[in-house]
Amino acid sequence: MMNLVIRADAAPHMGTGHVMRCLALAQACQDRGGRPIFAMAGGDPAIAARLAREGMALVSLASPPGSAADAAEVTQLALAAPTAWVVVDGYHFDAAYQRRLKDAGLRLLVIDDYAHAGQYHADIVVNQNLGAAAALYPRRRPDSRLLLGPAYVLLRREFLKWRDWPREIPPKAGKVLVTLGGSDPDNATLKVLKALLQVKVEGLTAMVVVGGANPHRQELQSWVRKAAPLIRLETDVEDMPRRLAWAEAAVAAPGSTAWELAFMGVPSLLLVLAENQRAKAEHLQALGVAHYLGWQQEVDSEAMAGALTQLLLSAETRAQMSRRGRELVDGQGAWRVMRQLQGESD
Repeated sequence: MMNLVIRADAAPHMGTGHVMRCLALAQACQDRGGRPIFAMAGGDPAIAARLAREGMALVSLASPPGSAADAAEVTQLALAAPTAWVVVDGYHFDAAYQRRLKDAGLRLLVIDDYAHAGQYHADIVVNQNLGAAAALYPRRRPDSRLLLGPAYVLLRREFLKWRDWPREIPPKAGKVLVTLGGSDPDNATLKVLKALLQVKVEGLTAMVVVGGANPHRQELQSWVRKAAPLIRLETDVEDMPRRLAWAEAAVAAPGSTAWELAFMGVPSLLLVLAENQRAKAEHLQALGVAHYLGWQQEVDSEAMAGALTQLLLSAETRAQMSRRGRELVDGQGAWRVMRQLQGESD
């Protein structure tokens, strides 16, 4: 039986993506008879409730995130489990943090995005991004395994039943999904809502999905009430695949949601909210999977409305984006990672 201790955090300034992609790996662990334990600093009530509904154990840590004391708490938890692997996901876990876990005799998997730690002591490094290459990790253990690229995209189990779902591409689209991550501290969502009112496409309706960590929910709810029934707001959505199946186009941030959109074949416009999202947005545009709008601070509502109008009216563009997205992400990433953890050939 495979047990995992998963060290990841969620907060308004960092969003929920680290925890949610770890949840995909935790679900795959459960499906193989294992027991995942999440170790988190601070607390996001919505995330805690979601993990509880999934049957996941959650331990709250008292130490400053990424500190030596944090590593000591995780080590104690892992040795008491007992656990086969510790999974670490977050930009505040540096090389020293990894080394402390390894020095304690633990097997370590690090989920990474852009080689932020410099030196890697992990047994396995997962980087699911386009452009991920061994050259990013010159300072790693000689026996480290690198699992690189979209083949290892971690999608939660609720997506898997949609793998062979046939998406229809209407001549003119009108159903737009807006999802800018679990927190959106700069309230880029409001800018997108204002853009939607400038889109002159008959039959346009929009669904705006925000996370429980979004500090602007009340403002957005007030604004959406004035725009009803054109726009509706949904919070703390669990059945995200059904919303993606409903959507004929999307405006999104290129975080973990970008992989979900690709898997579900949703033609998308990407609005970058943080520096670590830019490379992914550029790669997805280069592959024809999505259109990169730019930095949210630099894109005005008028330009956003124009790009969205073009996408909604071009069935050919949407069909190409949808096809290429589904070719890129097959939904089996979590299973591939679990096979590596259990020593099976991929």
